[in-house]
Parts: sequence; structure tokens; C-alpha cells
Amino acid sequence: MFYLLNILIQMKILLNNQTLIKTLRPFSDIGFVPTMGGIHKGHISLINKSIKSNKKTIVSIFVNPKQFNSIKDFKSYPSSIKDDLTILKRIKKLDYVYIPKFKHIYENNKRSNIKIEKKYKILCAKFRKGHFEGVLDVMNRLTKKIKPKNIFMGEKDFQQFFLVKNFIEKRFDTKIIGCKTIRNRNNLALSSRNFLFKKKELKQVEKISNKFLKLKIKIKKIREINKFLQKSKKEIENFFDIKIEYLENRSIKNLSKSNKYKGSRIFLAYYFKDIRLIDNF
Repeated sequence: MFYLLNILIQMKILLNNQTLIKTLRPFSDIGFVPTMGGIHKGHISLINKSIKSNKKTIVSIFVNPKQFNSIKDFKSYPSSIKDDLTILKRIKKLDYVYIPKFKHIYENNKRSNIKIEKKYKILCAKFRKGHFEGVLDVMNRLTKKIKPKNIFMGEKDFQQFFLVKNFIEKRFDTKIIGCKTIRNRNNLALSSRNFLFKKKELKQVEKISNKFLKLKIKIKKIREINKFLQKSKKEIENFFDIKIEYLENRSIKNLSKSNKYKGSRIFLAYYFKDIRLIDNF
């Protein structure tokens, strides 16, 4: 009982901007982990990295409607504040959790003029119109309020990490720290959307994930990597009866298409049971 009480005292929940600003004002060495909830081991890994690197660590939980291009996707996003707080309260030395409402983030109701450069309207930006504009807008607003020294983001959504890093580091005295993708024992990248699957479905998703991972080994000796991936895309779609939006090899430096193994990653997005999953490796 004393142990649980001690944890509750240690982690403070902030519910509005006034409390947030007042609480964080004395500190300059703040690590920030932005989330939309559905907390899993990937998030916990980011939080622990922040705790090791910064004097204070804050986690936000905010399901941002402006980065969804589908109302159905927004409404079905797996997030439970109660469950998330139960997990977060177990993390030693986590200082703050910020749980704003829509009005706290978009308090001035000012329309964003953020635009994605044409060369970056690829991968998820090509298929999810307005998605990254929404991500950059909310990250801009959160960074202004929190003023973190470091922001920790997973590399599972590498395009998001890449765009946020370029955007935020040009405008703020804040460093975006990319952290490796955390996978389960069957090599599936951890994602909040995984909670939407039943146990049998998750097993199938793990098989699909392993099939994609094997491509990374195969492309080592292939010259025309993207041609090979296009052929593999059709084969995998037919074998697993799934819809693949994209399967491309791209440079991690500028996200341009690449036929080189070194300095690049395979990026993919696909639908299984109407649930969209992304990965890169």
C-alpha cells in the first residue's frame, strides 16, 4: 500500500495549460514523450530513455483528431486513459503526465498554415491527406507549451520522425531523439493498433511481419531493389490476402527512393482486417 502511494505521489497528472505551465516553469532540462495513448512497451522504452537523459520527464496523452483522415479510424483508435495511467504509474521516476482536452491544445482556434513539401508527399503522406500537417501542427503546439530539451520518438513511423525532426529542430531549441522500433518475441513491431486484433488475428499479423522482414535479407544482393519489391508486393498480397499500400526502399537521409542497401530502409503500409499497419526495417 505504501509502495503504491509513493508512486502516486511521484507522478503528477496535469489536466490543463495553466497547471502545465506553472509546474514546468522552474525546469529547463525536460524530456518529452508525446503519445496518443494505447501505452505499450515501445512507449515505456521511450519514457525510460527520457528519464535517463533528462532531469524531468513528461508524457502527453492526446488523441489528435486533426491527424486522422478518417472519422472511423479516429473513433476506433485504441486509447483508455484509465489503462494508460495504470501502466504509467508503475514507471519509476516518471514525473508528469499531461492529459489535455481539445480546447487546451487548440485554444486560439487559429488555422494552421503548415504545409508538407511536395517531395515529402510520399509513403503515408500520399495515402493519408493532411495527416502529417496535423502531426506537425500538434507537435508545434505541444513544444511551445512544454519547452522540452529533448523529444523522444519511436522510429516505427520513420517518416513521421523524419518530418517532425526537420520541422521542430528548425523552430525550437529542442532535439528530436529517434529510438529504435521495439518488437515482440515474434518480431512484430509494437503498436497501439495491435490492441484491435484478436489473438488469432495477431498471430497472422506476426507471420506477415516476418515475411516482410525476410525481404531485408534478400535485397542485400539485388541491384534493382524497388523492382524486386514491387514483384514481392503482388506475391505477398496474393498469399496473405491483404492490401499493401506501399512497399519501397528509401534513403533514411532524405526519404528518396533508393536501390542501395546501405543507408536505406524498406518502408511499408498495409491493411489487415481493415486495420492499417506500418513498419520499416
